[in-house]
Amino acid sequence: MTRLKARIVDLIGALGPIPVNEYMALCLFDPQDGYYTTREPFGAGGDFVTAPEISQMFGELVAVWLYQAWQAIGRPMPVTVAEIGPGRGTLMKDMLRAFSRLDAALVADASFAMIETSPRLTGVQKRTLSGQSVTLGWHETIDTMPKAPLLIVGNELFDAVPIRQFIRAGAGWRERMVGLDEADALRFFAGAGSIDPSLLPGDAADAPEGSVVEVAPARSALMASIAERIAGQGGAGLFIDYGHLRPGVGDTLQALRKHDHDNVLANPGEADLTAHVDFAALAATVRAHGLDAQVTTQGDFLLGMGLVERAGQLGAKADEQARQAISDAVERLAGPDAMGGLFKVLKIQPKTSAS
Repeated sequence: MTRLKARIVDLIGALGPIPVNEYMALCLFDPQDGYYTTREPFGAGGDFVTAPEISQMFGELVAVWLYQAWQAIGRPMPVTVAEIGPGRGTLMKDMLRAFSRLDAALVADASFAMIETSPRLTGVQKRTLSGQSVTLGWHETIDTMPKAPLLIVGNELFDAVPIRQFIRAGAGWRERMVGLDEADALRFFAGAGSIDPSLLPGDAADAPEGSVVEVAPARSALMASIAERIAGQGGAGLFIDYGHLRPGVGDTLQALRKHDHDNVLANPGEADLTAHVDFAALAATVRAHGLDAQVTTQGDFLLGMGLVERAGQLGAKADEQARQAISDAVERLAGPDAMGGLFKVLKIQPKTSAS
């Protein structure tokens, strides 16, 4: 039993079952034993590999999109280029290299920001980005960043924001809880009290017994704060995550450990917990702030930004083994049966600009 699991068992034993979003928050962000506060999850030696770790091409093409978005709003300066949930800092490092080729003045005059809540990951990012000749600062929230137009990117950010789950029990819906069975093992239970199904997304009214639906008020709140900032100060945003284009019924909560699926309740603090992102809900939040929101697949986005052409440039100077690696990266990033179909991209821009 992990140390965090023992603490969660004690907590539930004393206070009763906790909702899924509280369990997820404890597993990921507990100050002493949370997954992101104690572990190095990224890369081959961790539990999962993100797109920036697969190829430099991902960060380069993200930078091109942000640069074009900056041009579309009139090239304002000062401007802040930010990454929220920046992992090891690999994406920002690749973006800075691309920006330096696109426009040296942007690199020299813009402010660059990393929005990170984990002190441990902040240290990792500072090592990754050491030696960069840019104005680079760290913030725990967007609220402390300079009041200026904001170009912001988030890759695999929203999937780790805790969700609530509701389960069909008889004629009604009840919140899904984590409690203890007779042997004091963690188990899912239907909580007391019911909720109006009209408040739930998808086809909840017609869902059969035992069905699960997910809502994510914390995700909507985070997106609302970002959209409010862009609407008020100007800018653009790009958010990439795995998820679905339309809300539906189904349990997407999952655990990843050592590049394999794990039982969600088995190893709190030692496995990554994620859930699919409802992009329709995020887009609706953005549009409520008067901004344009467009959603596409990662494959269509990267191919549209010139992934194949960039791969050709890199491959022209490479040996056969390196060219094969580049080709494999293209397929993994953009293939419809790989990340290209599963991952979606939300583009946020002012309504008056091209998207």
